[in-house]
Amino acid sequence: MILHLKDTISNEKAQLIAKQYNGFLLKSGEKNVLITEALLKEVPQDIEAFVDEFWVFDNDIQLASKKYRSDKREVKIGNVTIGGQQNATLLMGGPCSVESEEQIRSAAELLVGLGLTTLRGGCYKPRTSPYSFQGMGLEGLKLLVKMREEYGLSVITEARDATHIHEIIEHSDVIQVGAKAMYDQGILRACAKTQKPVLIKRGFGTTLKEFVQAAEFVLSGGNENVILCERGLRTFETNTRFTLDLCGVAWLQEHTNLPIVLDPSHAMGYAYGVPVLSRACVAMGIDGLLIETHPNPKVAKSDASQQLNYDEFKQLVESLRPVAASVGYSMI
Repeated sequence: MILHLKDTISNEKAQLIAKQYNGFLLKSGEKNVLITEALLKEVPQDIEAFVDEFWVFDNDIQLASKKYRSDKREVKIGNVTIGGQQNATLLMGGPCSVESEEQIRSAAELLVGLGLTTLRGGCYKPRTSPYSFQGMGLEGLKLLVKMREEYGLSVITEARDATHIHEIIEHSDVIQVGAKAMYDQGILRACAKTQKPVLIKRGFGTTLKEFVQAAEFVLSGGNENVILCERGLRTFETNTRFTLDLCGVAWLQEHTNLPIVLDPSHAMGYAYGVPVLSRACVAMGIDGLLIETHPNPKVAKSDASQQLNYDEFKQLVESLRPVAASVGYSMI
């Protein structure tokens, strides 16, 4: 249940009520907002006089629910804003992993040349095999910062686990919580304490409810700048890496108030399918795309098969603009 307490209630009293019902207390302007577990279906009589309005929910998708807030939340990333009434699709491009200054600089120059604003690149890689490239770590983060300073780009990078989350928060403009880290409460709670945008990827075996409840960890901690990212589910199919759940995206658009990004690169797993999937995603009126591109995918240190080369990436961007325009959106 979400309860808006009356303006006449002091902060001290509001904190006592939150403690009494084991709830989260947030500020919305001057108003105290109390969030309790969804099992509470009626306003308790002992606090009824302190409540201005309230909302009851079927489950713990509460702050992210359109039942509570019907308008889509806005999230500002650098000089651009997604969500709300923006009707803009943010294309975040760059390599799977930061491998060298030369490589990440070429990606930054590519984006700037195409009028795009946000550079992606992994520095701490949550690889399935311990023998695979694990990323450049802090050195890679510093290279991303250097590209931001030189080219004016925003940067998004992934937190692998809670051991380096504060480095990610310090150096990035958007904190990416990967599919394998979606349940890591150390990461989620740290993200809740910042106001930087947090992009949460859906786990490949995760239900929509579990996915959005991960976002609730961040929202209930006071950070409203949360973005959901669909990147494919593991199904019985073996000819693609995952199965991109566009049905799930439609459900999220209908039932949640959070901006939605799609990652067709990880869903497909093969570069040939990324352009057509990307166009299908943009046609849904989404808020962002994550696309992997590399100067020479054949020698990429991670996810080589799914990364577009630069010519393919340029062709993709140009093909997306008319698709976006057909649904009243622009590519940024």
